[in-house]
Amino acid sequence: MGPAERLEGQMLIAMPGIGDPRFERTVIFMCAHSPDGAMGLVVNKPAEDLTFVDLLDRLNVLPEDDQIRLPVEVARTPVQFGGPVETGRGFVLHTTDYFIADSTLPIDDRIGLTATLDILRAIAEGEGPRRAMLALGYAGWGPGQLEHELLQNGWLHCEADETLLFGSDLEDRYDHALRKIGIDISKLSSQSGHA
Repeated sequence: MGPAERLEGQMLIAMPGIGDPRFERTVIFMCAHSPDGAMGLVVNKPAEDLTFVDLLDRLNVLPEDDQIRLPVEVARTPVQFGGPVETGRGFVLHTTDYFIADSTLPIDDRIGLTATLDILRAIAEGEGPRRAMLALGYAGWGPGQLEHELLQNGWLHCEADETLLFGSDLEDRYDHALRKIGIDISKLSSQSGHA
């Protein structure tokens, strides 16, 4: 990666043996990357024992009687572990068919990030984006930290796609990301070799 290459809209893929159990087998969608640091959301780890309905209830987004009428596909929207920083803070990655001025950060022409309750209400009412992912917390790096980890071969990266971001099988996203860049997980080792 050249010093000027920015990774917004890309996926980071943790290498085996990354050395941080919080990031073993993770795939992270990069939301921001600049000389000041980087921020991304883990897209393949479920939040522990938390559903979308639980989240709506916890945040008092909908009156209790409205929760019963939630469409099944909305009620099943997964809540994910977005990363170890600010784990009580929610983020929604979504397709750009949904946009709130002054609230939605467009990451590229396909994906936006919104962190306000308005999007949760819109999703619950069937007026949200075509596809969305809810995450609690985020992954963050200070100035130069991500670049250092990349140089140490802690991460690979690839283009994002809707299957990686919003596909239903969280367990398969890591292998899918590696296959996308032509890597067979069975041939990866956590040890670096020397000739």
